Amino acid sequence: MADYIGDVRKYDAGADEEIVNKIVKHLGIALRNRDSSLVSCSDPKELDRVRTNWIGKKLGVADEAKANAAIEKVCEQLSADNTKSRVTFYYLTAKHLGKLTSL
Repeated sequence: MADYIGDVRKYDAGADEEIVNKIVKHLGIALRNRDSSLVSCSDPKELDRVRTNWIGKKLGVADEAKANAAIEKVCEQLSADNTKSRVTFYYLTAKHLGKLTSL
């Protein structure tokens, strides 16, 4: 768990550990596999899954333009990181969309 909060805090020093833990719990078994624990900003199918399953279903954001803007911002923010943690990616998209408190 410390690895996840540490990675998130590289991008948001004030990240709430409880919220990060909720994201980890939500992702569950997906985090056990290296490939599914990462997000690829160069894979349109991957970003579509993030938009549909995380932003649409979990965060309840139906506005596709808002969802795309948040994904784009997070991809830019994490651009220097070759291994983009799904937990960090999800946390930052929720933050950009103002949905952290709803988790």
